[in-house]
Amino acid sequence: MAIALRYAARSDLGLGPKSRNEDSGYAGPNLLVLADGMGGHAAGDVASSMIVGELAPLDDEDIRADQAIPLLERSLRTANAKMTKAMRENTDLAGMGSTTIVMLRTGNKIAMAHIGDSRAFMLRGDTFTQITKDHSFVQQLVDEGRISKEEAGSHPQRSVVTRVMTGQPDDDPDTSLREAKVGDRFLLCSDGLSDFVGADVIEEILVAAKTPEEAADRCVEVALKAHTRDNVTVIVADVVDPDGDDLPTTVPQVVGAAARRLREKTKAIPTTPAEKAAALSREALGRTDEADAAPELAESSRRSRRSKALRRAVATLVVLGILAGGGYAAWAWSQQQFFVGADGGNVAIFRGVAGEIGPLALSAVEVRSDVVVTELPADVQGAVDRTIPAADLADAQAKVDRLRVEAVRCRSLAVSGVPCGDTPLPAPTPTPGSTTPGAVPTVPVAPSPTTSTEVVG
Repeated sequence: MAIALRYAARSDLGLGPKSRNEDSGYAGPNLLVLADGMGGHAAGDVASSMIVGELAPLDDEDIRADQAIPLLERSLRTANAKMTKAMRENTDLAGMGSTTIVMLRTGNKIAMAHIGDSRAFMLRGDTFTQITKDHSFVQQLVDEGRISKEEAGSHPQRSVVTRVMTGQPDDDPDTSLREAKVGDRFLLCSDGLSDFVGADVIEEILVAAKTPEEAADRCVEVALKAHTRDNVTVIVADVVDPDGDDLPTTVPQVVGAAARRLREKTKAIPTTPAEKAAALSREALGRTDEADAAPELAESSRRSRRSKALRRAVATLVVLGILAGGGYAAWAWSQQQFFVGADGGNVAIFRGVAGEIGPLALSAVEVRSDVVVTELPADVQGAVDRTIPAADLADAQAKVDRLRVEAVRCRSLAVSGVPCGDTPLPAPTPTPGSTTPGAVPTVPVAPSPTTSTEVVG
């Protein structure tokens, strides 16, 4: 029996300290994608946008069931490789990463790829199930029988993920192919929903809502009432009979960071699914024109130079304020700034702004960690030496935690006689009948590597 999708995508900034939405979502006639970006300092939104942009063109393709999983895997490898390249070219993006859930309709089946702790649920009749398994530290504890599922929901380390898209060569998703039946309802959500709203409440919402639009709106509403401190993004899709009374949705919906990039950069409004998907892919990757031979990342190049110039200008103003004698406000501002750098051979968190004027240092060590700089990958060492900006103290600590995981990974490789080296950038893998390359890399300041990286949010 032929099937189609009726869907709705929603995203909200949430009630936490984040000043930008790092989630991205895409819902189209054949494709559903949710990516929860992480990394801070204008990086998480870039990662999620890049992933959605790489996958979006699949929405308009006629794909056989036996082609779907390999195609998803190649597309995700390509996105991963592009993330590595972007981080190498722009140190402001060091440490970015993203969870990913993607569902691709192929005939009457759904091909799915999943990595991270964003979740997918299915309501079929009276049965409500989580169809993804979190790649997280607490899930490992549950699997080992060390804690219960109930304890996992309130565990203080429930945001520590063990596998996400970070550009590392072993960022491999779980994949599956399942038959879809008319009447099935799917929910894709970021942890801004699942960390703050119980599965029983989510089930009640999906059962009670008459339409995907109502279900998606209600999920976001309940998450906000639960005081979610993270971005919250949901995609709800019903499997419908294309010739039935419930008309399928035909216009793609883009939400979150990817939607912002599309609005900011697309000159002409695309009208067909193919045009919208292609436009999103171009804009998420920073292309300004279809004919551009050298695509430019949205957060790099001129924007990067402007942001660096702005930081230097602000630092200069702070110094001038201090030297003028009336610079208490400027000094107070500087004491709310944090960055990660090297101190005595170890990774440390600094309070203030990087630099000095004469004998006056503009920053001081806030916390000196046990992470040894020389135990990190070579390119990550460079990022630490150049200093890594942080949004606040918590963000700086999270970055140090991620660096600690990188150091552990490198030590493990050293035991096996394998050098950690630089973040590898693999060569493209040709795809039969397609120009989509495949590849995978590693991460500077990875917000969640495959071996276990702590990411909050």
